[in-house]
Formats: sequence, C-alpha cells, structure tokens
Amino acid sequence: MTLGDTVVKSSAKKVRVLKEGEILGGFAGAVADAFTLFDRLEQKLERFPANLTRAVVELAKDWRTDRYLRRLDALLVVADREHLFLVSGEGEVIEPDDDIVAIGSGGSYALAAARALRQHSDLSVAEIARSSLEIAADICIYTNREITVLELD
Repeated sequence: MTLGDTVVKSSAKKVRVLKEGEILGGFAGAVADAFTLFDRLEQKLERFPANLTRAVVELAKDWRTDRYLRRLDALLVVADREHLFLVSGEGEVIEPDDDIVAIGSGGSYALAAARALRQHSDLSVAEIARSSLEIAADICIYTNREITVLELD
C-alpha cells in the first residue's frame, strides 16, 4: 500500500473471501473505500443470493448514482465459480473475454504476463496468478512480492 510515492505497508491483504467462501473479491485504491464497497456488495449478495451478476450490477448502479458512494476511489474484482467481474464507480461491470483481469498500479503488467503464461505454459491458475504478480513486481515500483492467492473450493 502506498501513500503518494511512499510504501507505507507492504503486507496488506487486498483480497478477501465473501459469502462464506463462495465469492472472492479484490481491490485497488483506497482501503476504506474498498471496504465500504465490499460491505455494500455483501448487502447486494444477500438480496440476490444466487445471482452475482445482478449483485455487481446493482452495486455499480448505486456506486455511480449515490452522492456518498460516487466519491469512493477504488476498483473491485469479484468472482465466483462461473463469473469474473471488474467493477468501477464509473458504472462499468466488465466480464473479461478470457477470464483474466488485473487492477492496480501493476495491473497492466500482471494482465499481460497472465495472458502469456496461460497461452505458453501448463501452469495452474494459481501458479499463473502468482507468477504474473511476480513479473509485475519486477516492473512496477508500486507492486511488491507480498502475494496472497485465494482459490474457491
């Protein structure tokens, strides 16, 4: 985690398990804002328990239109066994074509690395995630090697 151009915490966990292990979420941006958004997402998941797509669309609508929420500065990645979404305060709910998404300062590097590793290796999904983040850490000064990989059971 950085504050301006200073690393203030290198061991922060930016991924979490939601809905009793059925959903994974990750964030980039302001921590308090992301936690507020995760709380709102959990409310949407309670309202639409079997429909992650509907929950993230409803979150994005609220995030874009609510006077308080639209000031929040974060990006979310949310996934269950069938869907993967990038969600933003601009109202975007993007489900990538290739089931790979990356956010944050090193996101573009990690995304490129993950796509290459997926095409040119026999690594598992978890190994691709870890390796792509390590590659991003070699390139981006704001990306470190304190990597947490979560998997759905």
